[in-house]
Amino acid sequence: MASDKPIEGLTEAEAEAELARLTGIIGAANTAYHAADDPTLSDADYDALKRRLIGIEGRFPHLKHTDSPSDQVGAAPADGFAKVEHAVAMLSLSNAFDAEDITDFDQRIRRYLGVPAEEPLPYTAEPKIDGLSLSLRYEGGALVQAATRGDGTTGENVTANARTIDDIPTRITGAPQLLEVRGEVYMSHPDFETLNETQEANGAKRFANPRNAAAGSLRQLDASITRARPLRFFAYAWGALSDPLAQTQMGAIDWLAELGFATNPLTRLCDSPADLLAHYARIEESRATLGYDIDGVVYKVNDLALQERLGFRSTTPRWAIAHKFPAELAWTRLEDIDIQVGRTGALSPVARLHPVTVGGVVVSSATLHNEDYIAGRDSKGAEIRGGKDIRKGDWVQVYRAGDVIPKVADVDLSKRPSDTEEYVFPDRCPQCGSEARREPGDAVRRCTGGLICPAQAVEKLKHFVSRAAFDIEGLGAKQVEQFHADGWIREPADIFDLEATYGSGPRQLKNREGWGEKSAKNLFAAIAEKRRISLPRLIFSLGIRHVGEAASKSIALHYGDWDTFDAAMRGARDETGADWQELIDIDGVGAVMAGSLVQTLAQEAERASIDRLVKALDILPVSRPDTASSPVAGKTVVFTGTLERMTRAEAKARAERLGAKVAGSVSAKTDLLVAGPGAGSKARKAADLGIETLDEDGWLALIDGA
Repeated sequence: MASDKPIEGLTEAEAEAELARLTGIIGAANTAYHAADDPTLSDADYDALKRRLIGIEGRFPHLKHTDSPSDQVGAAPADGFAKVEHAVAMLSLSNAFDAEDITDFDQRIRRYLGVPAEEPLPYTAEPKIDGLSLSLRYEGGALVQAATRGDGTTGENVTANARTIDDIPTRITGAPQLLEVRGEVYMSHPDFETLNETQEANGAKRFANPRNAAAGSLRQLDASITRARPLRFFAYAWGALSDPLAQTQMGAIDWLAELGFATNPLTRLCDSPADLLAHYARIEESRATLGYDIDGVVYKVNDLALQERLGFRSTTPRWAIAHKFPAELAWTRLEDIDIQVGRTGALSPVARLHPVTVGGVVVSSATLHNEDYIAGRDSKGAEIRGGKDIRKGDWVQVYRAGDVIPKVADVDLSKRPSDTEEYVFPDRCPQCGSEARREPGDAVRRCTGGLICPAQAVEKLKHFVSRAAFDIEGLGAKQVEQFHADGWIREPADIFDLEATYGSGPRQLKNREGWGEKSAKNLFAAIAEKRRISLPRLIFSLGIRHVGEAASKSIALHYGDWDTFDAAMRGARDETGADWQELIDIDGVGAVMAGSLVQTLAQEAERASIDRLVKALDILPVSRPDTASSPVAGKTVVFTGTLERMTRAEAKARAERLGAKVAGSVSAKTDLLVAGPGAGSKARKAADLGIETLDEDGWLALIDGA
């Protein structure tokens, strides 16, 4: 099966299916971790999935999804907070896991900059704090705004909360007129223990770990709650500036310390990858005694002018990397295996464990992946764990590499009770009793009940009202669960009948517990407001497997309005016809996604539900954005030969920022060839095809000022 198959052995069809699977899993994990402070994957599992996704995209670049997690940072800001647009994006870091990765990082930097191996290239190395990223904006020395990272471009305004943290000065002297200080909010181990003791004494829920406690404490709508929590802050970066802080990373960190910010004392200047690895080993050795959680070491190019030259990829800086720590292990008893049913009907097995402390965190559940993993085999039937299956009552090894749900890594057969039985994975949905079918090539067994399955129905409704979909004020996951349990909402169209059905009479909404006349009126008004909905949001809201937010925008942009889209989807049922070909030709839409889209809209029950919904809506068409300001927007550009005024990587990055697509080979779809000295076959082919060709000076003149 493709999910376990080496990347180099994947066929194109397997790669496409695997990218769709990984995109869904990673996207859900991002939302759980960044927006809900409730992680569902371990750091190691998340990193492994993302590495696999990036590897497949590298081998099959034409299959890369427009909503790929490799191009995304964090998750959308949560409801309840005012939104803050970051003047300078708050990006994530790419990850390294071994010494070879660090050597490769150094070599990539040198190649990009043209720095020979014998020339010194200093880096800084600092602990990677496991907390919540925060940006502090100072104007004239006064703290005027604090914002979380959010999705990297838009965060949550938590200014009142940040002012309660002792490590964050509300006024500084000697700073530039404008200074955005960035760092990490965290909680020390002793403070975390004290907080949990207080929580328990007050009958409140204990926090799972310091990171969740810090994130939950900072993101309180009531700042007095934040004030009562023992939060701390390390400064390590900056955003918008009116004047430079220094010429080097280390110099800037030193100045932040002089301004009164807490900076990490373990930050060091290193001259080589060997020095970086030596400092990594020192930090790892002292990790257990630091008094706060870290999950790796961050390396950055020290020279800020070189950082400027290196610039950024879509979601990460080229000049920095996070060297992650390895996972942690523990043994405990597996008490039960539960089956959870997701929005797409996937049956996911979860191990219920006797609580065990792993790396300072108490865990009581773990992922079991799928039925093959439980049986002790991979997708091709080959043994894993030496062929040992997993059973209730087993003594199991728990693998954890962060602050989240771990996985079961091994089984100790010497401790297996004599009366245990082999676990039989259900072939019926535990929620609705429908057949749970496993399609060829799929690692997951799925409930076929669709809308009659309460688990799927509730999850689909939650997705329908989510932030990127209809985003109805006052109608969140909790309210959806309540209304569905009471039979008020069974499908999306029912939401738009709520006021007519429950706005008056003996069962009116305002008489429900937790509701009143004003809140009911506000909800009905919010629902009415969302009867006008854009086509991209509507397509995304349907919760069709493999169809993410970015793909929904691409599809909507292509078809323009609902009627055109609907007619095309009906026509695309014939996979030999023009409508099908047109659909899979849309950027980011392959056969797997197209098949899921067409099949869903062809199912009788789903189709009827969507038709009822559409009748209640005013669907706004979309039009193509004006990209005339960029001379190369939408064009396919190929670089060949030697560029003398910038490296090839810099030229490619500049072109992509201007909206161009950079290809590696010349074809009939190429719009422009940029040829330096030494151009060979690509230049000849471009001439044969009549493709416009520019030298480096001509290219720079073309994009000058853009």
